[in-house]
Amino acid sequence: MVNAVSGHAVADLPIGGHPDAAAFDPALKLAFSSNGANGTLTVVHEDDADHYSVVQNVQTLEGAKTMALDPQLHRVYLVSSKFGPAEAATAQKPHPRPTVIPGTFEVLVVQRK
Repeated sequence: MVNAVSGHAVADLPIGGHPDAAAFDPALKLAFSSNGANGTLTVVHEDDADHYSVVQNVQTLEGAKTMALDPQLHRVYLVSSKFGPAEAATAQKPHPRPTVIPGTFEVLVVQRK
């Protein structure tokens, strides 16, 4: 966690692999990290300005890394699809990504109970 005003690192917390997006809900004092590699959403509570604790790692979907937060409804939205095999590597594309399986796009909505 980084203080947005000073740029000072205030906490180093365990989160999932390949984090892509981060968001903060000021009313709930919760920070979120979407982690595409293992399909999790790490939820972190702001205990005070310099102390944070991991509350939960919510299982989402592999590849669900793009995230948006609605701070009015306190909902996190993530998107993903199912993936097929990657194309063969070429000189132009030495690390091809897996192909998206048509018709499998999903929007996940995460909120507190």
